[in-house]
Amino acid sequence: MGNEEGWTKDVGGSLPVENVQALASKRLKDIPHRYIRPDLEFDKVSMDESLQIPVIDMSKLVRNQSGHGDELGELHRACENWGFFQLINHGVPAEVIENMKMEIKEFFKLPLEEKMSCAQVPNDIQGYGQAFVVSEEQKLDWGDMLFLLSKPASIRNMRFWPTTPTSFRATFDKYSSEVQRIAVSLLRLMGRNLGIDPEKLRSIFEDGTQAIRMNYYAPCVEANKVMGLNTHSDSTGLTLLIQANEVQGLQIKKNGKWVPITPIPGAFIVNIGDIIEIMSNGKYKSIEHRAAVNPENERLSIAAFHGPNLKSIIAPLEDLVKEETPNYKSLTHEEFVKLVVSSKLDGKSLVGRMKLLH
Repeated sequence: MGNEEGWTKDVGGSLPVENVQALASKRLKDIPHRYIRPDLEFDKVSMDESLQIPVIDMSKLVRNQSGHGDELGELHRACENWGFFQLINHGVPAEVIENMKMEIKEFFKLPLEEKMSCAQVPNDIQGYGQAFVVSEEQKLDWGDMLFLLSKPASIRNMRFWPTTPTSFRATFDKYSSEVQRIAVSLLRLMGRNLGIDPEKLRSIFEDGTQAIRMNYYAPCVEANKVMGLNTHSDSTGLTLLIQANEVQGLQIKKNGKWVPITPIPGAFIVNIGDIIEIMSNGKYKSIEHRAAVNPENERLSIAAFHGPNLKSIIAPLEDLVKEETPNYKSLTHEEFVKLVVSSKLDGKSLVGRMKLLH
């Protein structure tokens, strides 16, 4: 992709829909039908408190780099069996995370017209609004978001970056760099666990793309009938998420049931995206997840998505398919982004479209 500037131009965008935060503030007795999902009542949500995603200690991983320590094995099993884990002792300073949480809380508290100064424009995925609204008929998510492309610097579009709070941009920039550093370190270790040259995976993501999605899920009187973010797997390589307040809502699909995640304070919730599933030829799989809504309280979260560099091809890594058949197609990064943006969130349908039928 020679023209980095044009990376998000013409890949498509989202249709404009009503602002959910404003809608929720009206305290409606009846929620508009486009948000109501009748099928939700049939979903099985696990009540098993012991069913929690693995916890990985980054400080042990770093210490274990010389040998194949136990924590490296734990990371491999977490990626293979769960596709999700919580990362503790990751080395991102607490104040960097706390400052980012504060900025997001302040941004979403702004009057709607102020937030709209960062609103999405047609055919661009960045800005304030909603994502993946591709038809007038589809069901809508009960949430708003601010979505910014953060790395490489050449794909940033500052018109979407808030100027209120005044410290937002500096805080966001710092957070973006810290989180990318952790993501690249994890990908290097995953490469080692997959039995390929660890530098290979690291180099693909080193100057890779990073996008950060800041979510606002409004409370809803009919919380059991709406969804903050519909069932999906992340189309990226690796996602690092933090909750910006104490309200839970993340659920992952495990053995056909929805498992609510209880975040560890200060930890990142990390998950494998579709690109790593494709690059690992299916050894590590992206996992379906969703965001539930709370009846009384708003929920805020910050998800940082890490993709490969713009020149990369989205395909199984050569080193992994020397001995075995590739299970997925190859696409350029640009083709893959277009495919993502033009699809509504629908489970793992994107990976399904990338699979080769043998």
